[in-house]
Amino acid sequence: MPSAPTTLPADTETTSAAAPEAVTADTAPAQPGFDQLGLPPALAAAVADLGFTTPSAIQAQAIPALLSGRDITGVAQTGTGKTAAFALPLLAAVDPDLHQVQALVLTPTRELAMQVAEAVESFASHLPGVRVLPVYGGAPYVPQQRALREGVHVVVGTPGRVMDHMERGSLTLDSVRYLVLDEADEMLRMGFAEDVDQIFGKAPARRQVALFSATMPPAIRAVAENHLHDPVAIAVARQSSTVASVHQTYAIVPFRHKTGALVRVLATSDADAAIVFTRTRSAAEEVGAALIERGISAATISGDVAQKEREKIVERLRSGALDVLVATDVAARGLDVDRIGLVVNFDIPREPEAYVHRIGRTGRAGRTGRAVSFVTPHERGKLKHIEATIKTSLEEVAVPSPRDVSAHKAGRLLDAVPERLAAGRLDLYTELVRARAAEGADPVDLAATLLALAVGDDGPRQRAEQEEYEREQREARAARTARETRRHEASDGRGARDRFDRGDRRGPSRADDDRPRGIRRPAAGTRYRVAVGHTHGVNPGGIVGALTNEGGLAGSDVGKIDIFGSFSLVDITAPLSEAQLDRLGRARVAGKSLRITVDRGAPEHRGPRRDGFREGFRDGGRDHRAPRTERGPRQHRDF
Repeated sequence: MPSAPTTLPADTETTSAAAPEAVTADTAPAQPGFDQLGLPPALAAAVADLGFTTPSAIQAQAIPALLSGRDITGVAQTGTGKTAAFALPLLAAVDPDLHQVQALVLTPTRELAMQVAEAVESFASHLPGVRVLPVYGGAPYVPQQRALREGVHVVVGTPGRVMDHMERGSLTLDSVRYLVLDEADEMLRMGFAEDVDQIFGKAPARRQVALFSATMPPAIRAVAENHLHDPVAIAVARQSSTVASVHQTYAIVPFRHKTGALVRVLATSDADAAIVFTRTRSAAEEVGAALIERGISAATISGDVAQKEREKIVERLRSGALDVLVATDVAARGLDVDRIGLVVNFDIPREPEAYVHRIGRTGRAGRTGRAVSFVTPHERGKLKHIEATIKTSLEEVAVPSPRDVSAHKAGRLLDAVPERLAAGRLDLYTELVRARAAEGADPVDLAATLLALAVGDDGPRQRAEQEEYEREQREARAARTARETRRHEASDGRGARDRFDRGDRRGPSRADDDRPRGIRRPAAGTRYRVAVGHTHGVNPGGIVGALTNEGGLAGSDVGKIDIFGSFSLVDITAPLSEAQLDRLGRARVAGKSLRITVDRGAPEHRGPRRDGFREGFRDGGRDHRAPRTERGPRQHRDF
């Protein structure tokens, strides 16, 4: 659903000579169709294949400006269509015959790098020979280096891994003519400012730049002034309304139990058809294969599915030959099938706008629909952000148990009894049942046994599945109780921390620079020392970003962080491998290499224990709390 253009917010306007030329609701042209934006025929065909008809506000304003060669700054949230806004003009500028990197897109996280690369590939479906490569930490270098040697036109990557490839000589920016900085505010908050400056400094002076950010604070304006030439400024409002005809629910599901939970949700749904959303193409393929293995009529569509195949899959869904479609956000654009009565967010989306778009696939044509989102125990923050944005509280529901599945199937069979009884011709079955009853079988036991067999309950296996489910539920309740207990215990005597959590940011004095600041958690695993501290301008989020992006760790793997003057100490749940240490040793935070080593426990490294105050989020009056998209410990993200 496109967002309406809005006037540039007052705090982003500037009257300096270098101020961007603002495009607002008053100055923007009337909303055109995609065929009026001046896209090359190959890109227009790709847009049509993906089901796009009318551009969103950011697309309608950004695409013509970029096609004309202008730099732009875009204030827009994920979900407003900004990826297409920069990807289509980017591809229009690429020369397929020149086998060198001609466009570079920088993103703050590996997850976003994968999503953007997949979207760019889908838009390049009618551009034979154009190659797109995502580069990010946590993945082997060699395949990325090999792909770069063979010739790549578009690179989408995180600043740390891009810098690594530049230092190794596997990536040169000599032929880059198009640069994109996506989610610039998040990137700067994660400590990538110096990396971004160095990358832009290595690119040719004659290049085109598109900068996108959710907000436009002074730091982002400074980036625009330093690296953009006479940019057009575009701002759009976020989309936050949900479909009233959709019953919105969520369930707390640990990552390892998601597939089983999905199977049971589908088995207990009365919807004609369902669509399951995942964040990435690989996840969609894995989930689709798992459903097919379990006998569910399912298919997968993602950005690399050919248009003819996509059309066949959608037609099967419309006709009733297919019951479940597993899709990524990009692949589901333009999907309009009335039969869809259930939407399952297998992976909760990163942004509220994506959530709104997803659940809009059901509850159409005057029908009602249901949406259920799987939320891991560490993703509650994402859920609360979505609820706050859409101004709707989602109802928490329990995942159906194997017993619930059997009861649902049996209930449907029993509901069909009157119609089948009325149809007649049951003589054969009546005789067989009476014969068994005459042999001494109890008629009720016989009917119950037949019903169990009909729904696939063969006894011991079903009972074992139910017992396993009940054990998982008990463990989940125990874990939740333990977390609540720890939270309450930690709240006793918190003093200044209580004031911080309530919004009182005064806290104790920061006069003593030797006091550690960081993210407080119970110590666990192995403690490591990294060669960056608060004198380098590092914050906890920057350290966590490097560990997750370059080391392949999950946010939940990172424990307590203490930041000292020239170094920091980090607790990591499991010892790092030699390969991880090698990658992390070259990773950069705030422009400085981490040089990570196991901490040997020197007393001067420990510092005073100050568990009464959660430091590390404030410095000089600025808030350094980990942003939403960052995989920091406060988010406890799952991977």
